[in-house]
Amino acid sequence: MNMAKPSFSLTYKQLLFDLHIAYFDARRHKRKRIYQIRFEADMERNLRELADELWHKTYKARPSTCFIISDPKKREVFAADFRDRIVHHLYYNYTHRLFERTFIHDSYSCIKGRGTHYGIARLRSHIRKESLNFTERCYILKMDISGYFMQINREKLLEICLLRLQSMRFHRISGKSSETWNEVLDFDFLTYLSKEIILLNPVENCRVRGSKSDWDTLPYNKSLFHSPVDCGLPIGNLTSQLFSNVYLGELDQFMKRTLHCRRYGRYVDDFYVVSSDKEWLCSIIPHVRRYLTEQLYLTVNDGKTQINDSFRGVEYLGAYVKPHRTYVSRTSLNRIRRKLPKLNAIRSPFRMQSVVNSYLGIFSHYSAYRLKRQLFAVERLNHYGYFETGMKKYVPYSNMVLG
Repeated sequence: MNMAKPSFSLTYKQLLFDLHIAYFDARRHKRKRIYQIRFEADMERNLRELADELWHKTYKARPSTCFIISDPKKREVFAADFRDRIVHHLYYNYTHRLFERTFIHDSYSCIKGRGTHYGIARLRSHIRKESLNFTERCYILKMDISGYFMQINREKLLEICLLRLQSMRFHRISGKSSETWNEVLDFDFLTYLSKEIILLNPVENCRVRGSKSDWDTLPYNKSLFHSPVDCGLPIGNLTSQLFSNVYLGELDQFMKRTLHCRRYGRYVDDFYVVSSDKEWLCSIIPHVRRYLTEQLYLTVNDGKTQINDSFRGVEYLGAYVKPHRTYVSRTSLNRIRRKLPKLNAIRSPFRMQSVVNSYLGIFSHYSAYRLKRQLFAVERLNHYGYFETGMKKYVPYSNMVLG
């Protein structure tokens, strides 16, 4: 007779060890920040205090800092206190693989190996298959959600998260493993932590950095200060990225299982359906709108709902996909053009090399050789370095200081 294996129970020692790992994850690229330096000055004591609070379930998040950023576009960011970021990394390390097992293959955002370039490649693949390698006309329905992060209902999100956790509890971790998630994760602890993170109101007691005028040109539905009661996740938190996928995972299932959309993909709240039947695409729009409104309390951005002809091309995730070729979208290109004049202020050859090669890395995914020659026909670049064949890489002549 098969005996059920006992559930895993987290020990204090293991929790403290996991917090150390989460701390090193949280401090990555933040080593010189004052808040990180202060935390690290007494790291062992700070981590032990955090472990005590989590162990005794007395942990409460500290107030966030709110500010506006303008690059790549204007948005409101809520930065959690550094110790709370450690807790976010702890939760992410425990749960992200489990949650990702519940996502469809064509969910692209914030998943290792499935970022923007993967999403563009999948859209291109869907169009190619539906159009029989661009020999037949097909159409791409694009939709997105109005003020998505600001509209997420936190109670609904918690309900979805807990259901996902419980549904995966006795599933095997992978096809090669006989272990179940129940044997490696403490689900009682995850339930507690889910509630603490998800139900937090980030606006409460937050510190505002900057002036009120910074918010003047920010759309009303892009600010948590105007979100409905019990709604909104802070952009900037690691867990918000994970939860945004969990929340719209419900939409993914609806699109695939109920509407039977074969060629469907989603990046955060930007999703598409490819079909040769334009009338069918038009017919599913009200069903999608109704599902989002009634089940997830979200609103479709009707101004961005469009059906594109594959022969004319479609813009998606910073790319413009046309038959047999993919270009940089006009929006992305204009953003790069605005930044290029800043090259004149760079004095370090290594910094110059890093910046130019980051642009070249973007263009490497597209048909853009002539465009690269046009953009980087800068005397300063040619004076201090050279481009390798095909303009795939920029190399400075030496370690000279740029004048």
